[in-house]
Formats: sequence, C-alpha cells, structure tokens
Amino acid sequence: MAGTTTAWSNWAGNQRSVATAILRPTTVEDIAEAVLDAAGAGERIRVVGSGHSFTPIALADGRRMELSALDTGVRVDRDARLVTVPAGTTLRALNALLAGHGLAMPNLGDIDAQTIAGAISTGTHGTGAAYGCLSTFVEALTLVTGTGEVLHCSAEEHPDIFAAARVGLGALGVLVEVTLRCVDAFTLRAHERPAPLDEVLGDLSGLIGRHDHVEFYWFPYTDRVQLKTNDRVPADDRPLPRWRGWLDDDFLANTVFAGACRLGRAVPTLVPTISAVSARALTERTYTGRSDTVFCTPRRVRFVEMEYGIPRAALPQALAELRRLVDRLPFKVLFPVEVRFTAADDIWLSHGYGRDSAYLAVHQYVGMPYEPYFRAFEEVAAGLGGRPHWGKLHYRDAASLATAYPRFADFQDLRARLDPGRVLTNPHLDHILGP
Repeated sequence: MAGTTTAWSNWAGNQRSVATAILRPTTVEDIAEAVLDAAGAGERIRVVGSGHSFTPIALADGRRMELSALDTGVRVDRDARLVTVPAGTTLRALNALLAGHGLAMPNLGDIDAQTIAGAISTGTHGTGAAYGCLSTFVEALTLVTGTGEVLHCSAEEHPDIFAAARVGLGALGVLVEVTLRCVDAFTLRAHERPAPLDEVLGDLSGLIGRHDHVEFYWFPYTDRVQLKTNDRVPADDRPLPRWRGWLDDDFLANTVFAGACRLGRAVPTLVPTISAVSARALTERTYTGRSDTVFCTPRRVRFVEMEYGIPRAALPQALAELRRLVDRLPFKVLFPVEVRFTAADDIWLSHGYGRDSAYLAVHQYVGMPYEPYFRAFEEVAAGLGGRPHWGKLHYRDAASLATAYPRFADFQDLRARLDPGRVLTNPHLDHILGP
C-alpha cells in the first residue's frame, strides 16, 4: 500500500509538501489499518485528491494518502437515480459513467478534474439559484474516522455526521464511498454574450428567475461583463461546431488569454487596455450540448483564486466596493471576476448554509502579486457576512470563522469525537478549525 516518497504540489503550484510516506489503499480495510497504524506511530495522514484547492488544506506534513486505486465498486440504481462510486473517482469519470446510464449530475462547476471526495469536502459549487453546492446531491456516504471506525451515514443513519461530513474538509474522516442523487440526462442551451455591468445588475433578479443557471464575468478597469446563461431544453439541436469550440474555448480562452496574461505581467501599464480588448473580443454565441460538456470547460491558464459566498442581496455593494479597491491597488489585476449564485442548504460548513448566496471569485495570474488584492477583497466580503470557499485562498482563522457559521461549534465537537487523536489533520486545519 505504501509508495515511494515524492514531493507534491497543487494545480496552481502555490502549495507544496513532501510526505513521510505515500499510501495508496485499494480497500476500505487498508484505510482503516493505515489510520490505526498512523495513530500508533504518532503520525498524521492527509488525503489528497487532484490538487485543485488553492489553500494548504491537502498538504501532508506526515503521511499522504491517495485514493485513485481505491475500489469499492460502482452501483447504479437507474430507477431510483442513485449512483454509488468510490470517493476517489474524478468528476470527469463520473460524468462519463452517468451518461452511459442515461443520467447526469443536476448541476456542476466549470471544471471536472476534481475527485468527488475533494469536491464535496470543500463545498465545490456551480451556479443556479435553485441549486445548492454539489454536496447537496449526496444521498449517503461512508467514511473511516480518525479512530479507524467505518461509518455509513445518511439522513437516517448518523444524521449529525451526515449533516457535517458532506462538507467535512477531510477533518472528520477519510471519505471512501459516496452515493449521489442524480437526474435523467439532459441537454443545456447555452447563451453567452457581452453586456454592460449596470444592465446585468439592474435585471439580476429577472435573469436569475428566467434562467436555470446564470453567471457573469466582470473585466476589471471596464464596465463590461460576459454573461452566461444555461437552460434545460428538450433537444440537442444546435451543437457547437468543432471549429467554434476550438476557437473560443481552446484558442481564445486559453492560448490567446495566456499570451495576454504574460504580456500584462511583463508590461503592467497595458493591463487596462488588455482587459478592455478582452471584454470586447468575446462575441455572442448560442449552442446546445450534453449537460456536463456545457457546464465544464478547459482551464489551462494557471492562476490563484479567492472566492466568497455572500448574502445574495449584498452583491451590488460588494461589486461596487471591489471595483473601487481594484482601481486603488499598486499593481494590476489580469483576470476577470466571476459571479455565480446558489440556493440555501442545511450542511453545517457549507458556504450556503441557511441562505441564498452570490459568489464572487477573484483571481490573479501566476507570478503576479495577489495578497494585498485578496486581503482587501476579504475585508469587504467579511464585512458583508461573507464565508470563504474552503478550497480557495483566504486568511480567516477559527475564531473569525466561528462567527460566520451557526453550526461551527457543533462541527468542532463532532471532530473531537470522530478524530480525538487528530490523526487526520494538518497545520491549516488546526488554524481554521482550532487545534
């Protein structure tokens, strides 16, 4: 089960660690044994997925566990629309599996490289005012606790653990299997167009009410956005031509944008012009496709990111303050700001716990300064009751986060019960949850 010790880094390259050992379990029993062995040796275990978190949440200062070889079997109940898969399955593999059975995830984010365990543990979400984060689609889960106990959890079985572990940060146990509530496969009609920011904000409630999924990207130093709406339709009658998909999503959104970012990094005074040209260069397009192929797009330009969920009504104020602080920064911002929407849920450490949310994600190209930008934005978002995305950079600690989550103390108590020896922790978890 152990592998050769190697260095590890996340997708963005801003988090790196070297573990004392690498564990690649193939069975749940392997995992329980590894947890007990680490506890007996006074070591710690941290589980890593595909490395798409920007925080140190997956860094292992002890033993690192990878779940890509874990095989708990795949079970599909087509009539009930329930699918059970190993927690180390990637979203890309899950989407292909579901499509083969005429099923789909009800909603997705914009990338599919994450493992299911990593995605739900950090509260990964898409956009859609009627949909919560991906964790809200979890019907049941199995985890190995810090004492080596194997627990099967659902709304009926260990409901308190289920309410917490769906966004558990890897602090309550090792997720080994997840049952997801799916829907019949569906087609999306995507409409993407440039628009003035004021026009979008002025009709925001209407846009959210008329469309299944709404998001937009604001280009710094401009008053322009790229608006995206996705709606369920009965037929895939307007597929995107292969050449157009390559031109927009591969060449323009990745190759050309990467070149523009490199130019902006080298000559910062050009950034406002680059942003203005980018805002005008994106043209309108409408197309249909299988849901996951529309939700998910390639992301090859490297960046770092902070994202905050705020009460939906606070979005105009947050954007107005964000625009002002961007203009005051001593450096330039190369990436657009992404805005998405989710419904309220009841998961203890979900960013959407108890409220409908708007999400603002701020990015910076790799190699560019970002901390003053992110700290200034965090001050704005926190002042509006914002909650940081667990997989995106933030500077909050346990005392600060306790005021943002009504069930924070309950989560801490549950962590103490399920992992009393703190086998499944690292310095970052101790910082955000308490030692």
